[in-house]
Amino acid sequence: MTGCLIEALENNLRFIVGDVSMDPVLTGVRFLILHSETGNVSMDSAIAIPSEGEATRKFREAMGSSLEAGTACGREPLSGGGTLVEAGDIAWVLASSSLVMLMTPAVGMFYGGMVDRRNLLSTMMMSFVVQVTMTLQWVLIGYTLCFGDGHFVGNLEYIGLQGVGAAPNPEYAANLPQLAFMLFQMKFAVITPALIIGAVVEKVRFRVFVIFSVLWSFLVYDPVAHWIWGQDGWLHKLGALDFAGGTVIHVTAGIASLALAISLKQRTAVGERTRQFHLLTMIGAVLLWFGWFGFNGGSALSAGYLATHALVTSSVAASAGALTWLALEIRRREANFIGVAVGSIVGLVAITPACGYVSVLPAILIGAVGAALAFWSVDFVAGKGIDDRLDVFASHGVAGTWGALATGIFADVSINPAGSNGLIFGNWYLLGIQALSVLVVASYTFVVTTILALVLDKTMSFSVRKPEEELLTTEIGIPAL
Repeated sequence: MTGCLIEALENNLRFIVGDVSMDPVLTGVRFLILHSETGNVSMDSAIAIPSEGEATRKFREAMGSSLEAGTACGREPLSGGGTLVEAGDIAWVLASSSLVMLMTPAVGMFYGGMVDRRNLLSTMMMSFVVQVTMTLQWVLIGYTLCFGDGHFVGNLEYIGLQGVGAAPNPEYAANLPQLAFMLFQMKFAVITPALIIGAVVEKVRFRVFVIFSVLWSFLVYDPVAHWIWGQDGWLHKLGALDFAGGTVIHVTAGIASLALAISLKQRTAVGERTRQFHLLTMIGAVLLWFGWFGFNGGSALSAGYLATHALVTSSVAASAGALTWLALEIRRREANFIGVAVGSIVGLVAITPACGYVSVLPAILIGAVGAALAFWSVDFVAGKGIDDRLDVFASHGVAGTWGALATGIFADVSINPAGSNGLIFGNWYLLGIQALSVLVVASYTFVVTTILALVLDKTMSFSVRKPEEELLTTEIGIPAL
């Protein structure tokens, strides 16, 4: 039975009661106490009650007839009878945040195994430094630009996390402290510029890339995230769907990688990949898949069926992507583990925007088609002479675009009532909005990234020069600054 929320102004405490069992008797449970004066949260034991029945009547008699089940502070009950602050949901979101945090160094490992071994440590260091840098950017300014009020970009109401604490923000996650919601979203903001590393590894200066990451997040990621995920975002108001970041994260990272590959100086030794450490790529792929459970499942923002569904659709899409890539490589008689690993990641990219909106069978198709499109895009980009070092545009830009469009085709409100039905249910509008979102985001990202890269290259020598290409790191792996 769904738990209820009881507010009692006894000793300045607000009692936030979690879910209880089917047993219709009073049950002692652990629950959160939100101190209304201090804003502090603590754990304690007390009586929890189901939302109806004899136990409810007895509890109300004991506490006073003015208590109302399912309401607090004048707000309406959450859809489905949920709670305002639920300990299980908090635990899941915090665990998911930790899983997604693991993905950023895993990206460094995944990329590091595909570059020359002398550049392995520098590649991993770029990923790690981006992680710590973007964490501070998010706390200081990024969060408020994404989730503050505003049409084009958020205002500064949450700058430096002012006002972000134990109290939930009902517009985004009424069942979580806003600080927990902020933490989870932080990990998305961190990993997005880290994905771009794969397009420029071995061809840009380390310190300039760090500067680029901060400016790019400020100019591209934060506005785009606000457009699609912000309650005041214009694409959000039009009905655009993006469950876990297919457009916000993967399309922006993929298109930015294409813009950098085109606008920056190409390496003189394009195509030469010697002395690689493929075992590290395998480890990175496994950690990325593992972390993706938090990436997609955590985006449900609750520990319930929707999170479970997102994990299932993610698993089957990744498997379909890996097998599709393997089949295409076998056809060319060049199958290897790197291809299988990339295929699984591409499948996860494709399902990311759709994982909480589509059923399982369409998820398999989304993963398989995403892998095929990315596979053919690798050849297309290389054939155009574009130096996308580790095929980030194909893996993230193309697969992310397909995933966003596939959401518009296969979305099903029986899976997630907060979404919309897609094309297969007769709704052309959603597919149109998904296509508009991708077009606008891709165009904006490409233009801004190109301008930013050219300015940094002109003023700070973003690209490395020919002599430096021979050895971007010292013998101990410190990146060229």
